[in-house]
Amino acid sequence: MGYSAGDTILDDEYNVFVNSSSDPFGYNHFAGAGAGVYGLNQSSISTVSAGDAIAASQWNALFTGMDNIANHTNVSITASSVSAGDAIAIRSALVANLASLAAAVAAGSVNATALDTAAVGSSTSASTWNGTATIERSVTFANSATMRAFFNGGGSIRIDPSCVTGIDGLKDTVFNDLTVTAIGNLDFGAHATTRSGSGETLTTNGLANGFHDISTSYVTLIKLTSDNSGYTSNTVEIFAKLNAAPATATVVTIKLLATDADGDDTFTSGNTSSVPVNPNEAPKMVLALIEEFPDDSQGLAADIRSASNTQVSNSVS
Repeated sequence: MGYSAGDTILDDEYNVFVNSSSDPFGYNHFAGAGAGVYGLNQSSISTVSAGDAIAASQWNALFTGMDNIANHTNVSITASSVSAGDAIAIRSALVANLASLAAAVAAGSVNATALDTAAVGSSTSASTWNGTATIERSVTFANSATMRAFFNGGGSIRIDPSCVTGIDGLKDTVFNDLTVTAIGNLDFGAHATTRSGSGETLTTNGLANGFHDISTSYVTLIKLTSDNSGYTSNTVEIFAKLNAAPATATVVTIKLLATDADGDDTFTSGNTSSVPVNPNEAPKMVLALIEEFPDDSQGLAADIRSASNTQVSNSVS
């Protein structure tokens, strides 16, 4: 759809700018409840009825909404405002501005800086172990539109795994290296997952997966294998799944699976080598979740946050 200064704007053309759900996308599609990769769950702008004149206040509602989304996504657009009685001259920038904003939201608002953090729950293994340790925690949103807006607005679930050291110096080191050092913070976002840590052997790389890429079956985000001598069969794996397809999901569940496949029989009678008395025990594992949520400091009407969280399972063997 091409426009130039001096063109007459018809009511149905204005409604395209406001409400189109196909290219060129209207404001309500990428800023309202939206669908799929579009939607920030902001208040929708009203369309006009056939034959109605388009009031300056209606144009300004659209322009203000666009400015707010531009501020949040850090997209540069041409500012606009009109007064009652002004002659409206369509600028070619209008369609381009809408397209830029829609693309930014669809990409997950990767340049957004109006983000804040809050802890959403933590679980610790009940005991030491020497087989596997599994922890699952879920984060629930009020509805699918809120969950979609959380991720589309640049939000992420930060996965912070660790272990409680002080059990066995060797296996403490192994699982601390795998979690705190090598995984670090694992940020599960709209279209990808980022890892702040480094090191160890990357066995499975699922970091290309984000909220819009998974569904109801667990997907591995990352699996690391220890590169500590004598413990190269020990692993930590992080998974994610939704309770429905992304279009209707309201819950994301994160799972930590730690595996201690290596034995440790270095302890001898009399402890002549001065090794831990319980060398075959692995430390308690910890799964902490933090939400990095879009806040209202740069254009959004309110913070976009989860509603609740819970521990789903916690077991060792």
